[in-house]
Amino acid sequence: MDAKMTEKMSDSAEETTKTSVINITETEGFDQGATKKLLRRLDWHIIPFMSLIYLAAEIPSNVMMKRIRPSIWLTFIMVCWSACMIGQGFVKDYSGLMVTRAFLGLFEGGLFPGVNYYITQWYCRHECGFRMAMFFSAATLAGAFGGILARGIAEMSGVAGLGAWSWIFILEGLLSIIVSFSAYWGINDYPAASTFLKPSEKDEVLRRLRADTGNLSEAFDLKYVWQAIADWKIWVHMCIFLAGFCPIYSFALFSPTIIKGMGYTANNAQLMSVPPYVCACFFTILASWLADRIKQRGLFLLVFQLIAIAGFGLLAGTSSTSAQYGGLVMAAIGIYPQIPLSMAWNSGNIGGSLKRGTGIAMQVMGGNCGGIVASYVYLSHDGPRYIKGHSILIGFIG
Repeated sequence: MDAKMTEKMSDSAEETTKTSVINITETEGFDQGATKKLLRRLDWHIIPFMSLIYLAAEIPSNVMMKRIRPSIWLTFIMVCWSACMIGQGFVKDYSGLMVTRAFLGLFEGGLFPGVNYYITQWYCRHECGFRMAMFFSAATLAGAFGGILARGIAEMSGVAGLGAWSWIFILEGLLSIIVSFSAYWGINDYPAASTFLKPSEKDEVLRRLRADTGNLSEAFDLKYVWQAIADWKIWVHMCIFLAGFCPIYSFALFSPTIIKGMGYTANNAQLMSVPPYVCACFFTILASWLADRIKQRGLFLLVFQLIAIAGFGLLAGTSSTSAQYGGLVMAAIGIYPQIPLSMAWNSGNIGGSLKRGTGIAMQVMGGNCGGIVASYVYLSHDGPRYIKGHSILIGFIG
């Protein structure tokens, strides 16, 4: 998952941005009721399909990154998904959309597990959580400012005969292309081959990693892939990730709709969706930093699960606008920190480089299964309170 959380959290932010433009421009086409039905039809067909493509990409991607240098593999998938995103801005029919989305998911699916695996190659186990949170928080901030970006790009509707939604994909794809071309020179593959460390510093980094992991194998042997697949503990973390990503995808996709149900206009709903993301970003980084400091992740995971349950409980249990918005902020604070906490917990308990990479990819696969479920949580006929959807997410978190 998405992805985006980033992992595919970037894809989730992209979906929120697209929905924002539809809200802004809906007066030019369908009425509000017809637009909601159209969006629901898109959600039922596009989101599950994208999540399945993500699932297919993640384990092979991390295996390839172990086989090929990270600087080459990550650059390759970044260039490919950027090209797919640009192409998506020019699609003319449903089949074109499905093809571009399929390839987008195929290439983008490797980023979130790949970057988290890459982090474990540089830091000791008790140091990874904070760094994973820093990476994951970038997707959280993307969700915060996606609506603002959409509002600005909406003014480009009609430029070169393209709609505003087309320009979102084209401009974001061009930006990704620029970043991806710099990634090849910016990514140092492994500590032993790093160019920014002195020889004595390289030796110290390698010594610390050996002391942290012991004499576990770093060889490329597919038997370690099968060892990861057969490890029941990784499957438990897959279930935890599924339960964690389902509310995150639901929140990213439908928070503007939920806020509109509180009585805000479409434009104001986009602006009001920013504070929950900002708060979530802050607590995501803080929680992972504290968890690394005291070397305890399960306790923090439990605390934020309780906060999320309280937040969705407020959303479901009261009709007060201020209380509902407070519940929305609490829900965001509760759900987002769970992802890097759980990721660091799982990766820290997997030995061996290739087995760890496979285990991380499996965990993210579990999260993307949550993305499939998320598209069916908030149904239009349950609005504007969406009590059933909030209750379903409470059940997943619990």
